[in-house]
Amino acid sequence: MAPDTPLAAPATISAAPLAAPVPAHEPPYYAVVFTSTRTQDDSGYAETAERMEDLVQEIPGFLGMDQARTPGGLSITVGYFRDLAALQEWRTDAEHRAAQKRGRAHWYESYTLHIAKVERSHSFQRTAQD
Repeated sequence: MAPDTPLAAPATISAAPLAAPVPAHEPPYYAVVFTSTRTQDDSGYAETAERMEDLVQEIPGFLGMDQARTPGGLSITVGYFRDLAALQEWRTDAEHRAAQKRGRAHWYESYTLHIAKVERSHSFQRTAQD
């Protein structure tokens, strides 16, 4: 995954019910952490972000994504991939590359990308008995 690509439009922190986080998967797998601050230019961003979210789901080995946006404007998207081959397919996708270029030109003030190998993972889900 390239450093300036939105996986999806970040969710805004609100009082609305939140979606559940991506469940834990059997390690090893990879987490791609994309943090960004945006410019004032929103032209075409939401549509492109929605398209990227649909597109990445077509990648064999894509496990899901978590995302959030702080009131101060910091966006965090974490994409999970089974292996480096899946990550490479996403990184080199032509439509994704075009979105990256547009992101650098118009939408991002700054960004950081981290790719990490997940070696341990577990989940918790509250039930009626908890």
